[in-house]
Amino acid sequence: MSITTVLSLLWALVLMALFFGGSIFVHELGHFLAARRRGVKVDRFSIGFGPKIFAWTGKDGVEYRLSWIPLGGYVALPQLADMRGIEGEPTSVASDLDVGRSTLDVGCSGRSPAPPPSYSTKMLVFVAGAVCNIIFAFALASILWIAGLPQEEPTQIGYVASTLVTTDGNKIPAPGATAGLRPGDIITHVDGKAVSRFREIEDLVILGSGRTPDGSPEVALTVLRDNTPLTLSLIPAYVGPERIRSIGIAPSANPAVDSFSADSAARDAGLRIGDIITHIDDRAAYYVGSISDYLREHGAKPVRVSGLRDGQPFTLTVTPRLVNDENTGQPVPRIGVLLKPHILNAPLVHIPPHEQIARHIRTTWRTIVSLVSPKSDIGVSKLSGPVGIAHVFIRLAQVDLRSVIWFTVLLNINLAIFNLLPIPVLDGGHMMFATIGKLRGRPLPMKFVMNTQAVFMALLLTMILYVSFFDIRRVKRDIMPDTPAAEQPADAPAK
Repeated sequence: MSITTVLSLLWALVLMALFFGGSIFVHELGHFLAARRRGVKVDRFSIGFGPKIFAWTGKDGVEYRLSWIPLGGYVALPQLADMRGIEGEPTSVASDLDVGRSTLDVGCSGRSPAPPPSYSTKMLVFVAGAVCNIIFAFALASILWIAGLPQEEPTQIGYVASTLVTTDGNKIPAPGATAGLRPGDIITHVDGKAVSRFREIEDLVILGSGRTPDGSPEVALTVLRDNTPLTLSLIPAYVGPERIRSIGIAPSANPAVDSFSADSAARDAGLRIGDIITHIDDRAAYYVGSISDYLREHGAKPVRVSGLRDGQPFTLTVTPRLVNDENTGQPVPRIGVLLKPHILNAPLVHIPPHEQIARHIRTTWRTIVSLVSPKSDIGVSKLSGPVGIAHVFIRLAQVDLRSVIWFTVLLNINLAIFNLLPIPVLDGGHMMFATIGKLRGRPLPMKFVMNTQAVFMALLLTMILYVSFFDIRRVKRDIMPDTPAAEQPADAPAK
């Protein structure tokens, strides 16, 4: 491993600690500040669960600690509930106090008797963590608004795969090609929902719950072709180890020359690294696979390659050379270039903070709906836990700091929404318990609350371990792919 790789990994870990740890800290800080503001006694502020790594007691009498289990944190509030089993101390039976606390977030401890706070105080303390996550997300989104983000891929189709390999290993005609999609088509709606970015198309296809009468997955696309709207119905295929829905298309992005092979006909003809290819002969190059597709049809005859070099148009004639295909061993025409996607005229876009947050809320909500929908193919195994989140942070940190910030905004919106779900051990669960106590005129029995919290904590930890198992499999596949990259893409990514 080179020193550059080591430094890059260390930088990624620093950013992960800063932004991932910062997101948890901000959430707990919300509970802490709300409790202090409303006069609620605070015993402890912890990042992490379980036994402490180290701790200190401040002048305010609060114990600040870092704990061993990095799955969230808690603020110990003795007036609200007893959570010592989760906090890493022996559990004692408490009297009938009413409850409020959250996991992956706020915790409570019953160490000192104190009068229970009012219903409004409990609700404010419990919701404060999510509010602070949203405020933090808004602040980060404001930075991206000012700095700008790379323009996202448009909804124009650049590549339509002819075949797909399913999860079962069968090679089938790709749904997009079967339905008649073509490069250059512009997708405007997926299942009736308007789309403005290719990522939205991917999300809606993967998270979709459409079904045919016989139970097969189904997705409806509205496309513009030569300014004429068309509506097409597709039967997505299941691809990859995760069995995700795919229709076999990729976004439009002109191929740019990244490097040359040792015996490159393109380099000999005058093509240079950084050149952007817009046409091969008279066919528009919508995608990096456009070149290899055309050469397979055209053979080894000379072709005209047109494009842009430093913003100026150029045209070259290249004579392909026959090279044995890595998979079949058969001779195929190649021009000897490695290509990467490039979006022409893609300036930085400045998306207002509220619009960024609205996008993330829609994405999070679609995921939650897909999880509970019996018609969806999204299950718990497709979620990401701490391992998956850490892997994403490390990958994005090696690409661009703005991507890390963008993902952190999404993470904070996820934390806010997830913690407000009415599930025991989450903030929303404690708000639910407090509301039930308010409606019945007295708090729920502490024994019932503690037993319920313990059961749901066990379920939550089991789910995290289950999700982490699949996260580790995904990380392993990313680090050690099964097949080497080909000289030129022969297939579109599954989307």
